[in-house]
Amino acid sequence: MRLLVIGAGRMAANHAKAFKDIEGVELVGAVDPDPANLAAYVEAFGVPRTFTKLEDALDWGQFDAVDNITPDAVHHPTTLAALAAGKHVLCEKPLAPNHALAMEMVVAAQAAGKINMVNLTYRNVAELHKARDITASGAIGTVKHVEASYLQHWVALRDFGDPGPWLWRLSTGHGSNGTLGDIGIHIIDFTTFAIGQPITSMNCRLQTFSKVPGDRIGEYVLDANDSFIISAEFGNGAIGTIHSSRWASGHSNDQRLRVYGEKGGVELSHGHWGTLLRVCIGADVATSTWREVSAPPVRTNYQRFTDAVHSGVQEDPDFRHAAELQRVLDLALVAGRDRQEHQIPS
Repeated sequence: MRLLVIGAGRMAANHAKAFKDIEGVELVGAVDPDPANLAAYVEAFGVPRTFTKLEDALDWGQFDAVDNITPDAVHHPTTLAALAAGKHVLCEKPLAPNHALAMEMVVAAQAAGKINMVNLTYRNVAELHKARDITASGAIGTVKHVEASYLQHWVALRDFGDPGPWLWRLSTGHGSNGTLGDIGIHIIDFTTFAIGQPITSMNCRLQTFSKVPGDRIGEYVLDANDSFIISAEFGNGAIGTIHSSRWASGHSNDQRLRVYGEKGGVELSHGHWGTLLRVCIGADVATSTWREVSAPPVRTNYQRFTDAVHSGVQEDPDFRHAAELQRVLDLALVAGRDRQEHQIPS
């Protein structure tokens, strides 16, 4: 598979390292409007062709698939252009700024007949798949109660006197849906994938905290949400809370999921420090004894995408799944404004 990378910033390095380890993948080109990004990418990964405009790369066309690592607001037009040129696409999350645009991408991918996947990073965590298997097996009974969180402290650590390329993430005018859009999509997928149930109704509280006097740095209005709390009902009638913050001091990048049924529970914690999966089932419930569970490796999103391009058989998570997640995010923004409970359209 000959691969073109669109967007040669920090995240592109992580993608390149992952693809470099997969047999049969060749990084043949990179696109970025910033020549400095391209120069650093070439030095690090030896990419033979670079472009400052996507149009020029598409005119060249000597690649099979695109790895789209552009900023959130740019995913939609760049992906549509790649699909129109007949290329398979792995796109970073979120798929688009809203559900309507995400569905345009779904339709375009189907019309083009091309492999389409979204890089929901935590699908690469083996213990998440094991938690899903345990829950699906009925070992904990029917899922009744769920608690999930995704905590970061990167905003709390920022020097706002020295703004960097991260600043767009704090401004809705620059394409950010805040913590909800940035990492909320991950913890919502983390939760619904593990329990095998969609969110069917919710209410949501969003909060933006003051960072600098006037909450503005140059052209950037710092108005994107910093924390959210979702109260949710799931497809089988279970209820739960999903919350996230980028002001969680002491948590660099930590996810936690706790799932309980009448026969037991599953608890999963994951972060840069590692992963811990525990269960309390059967006779252990009466004594509140939790036991650690190991998980076999799983194929990464990068491997699944490569396999799908080679085989022509679509793999998950695909664009349609990402669009359904975006529907939840859109409704959370609405619920955050009107403070009402909302049903997720079926």
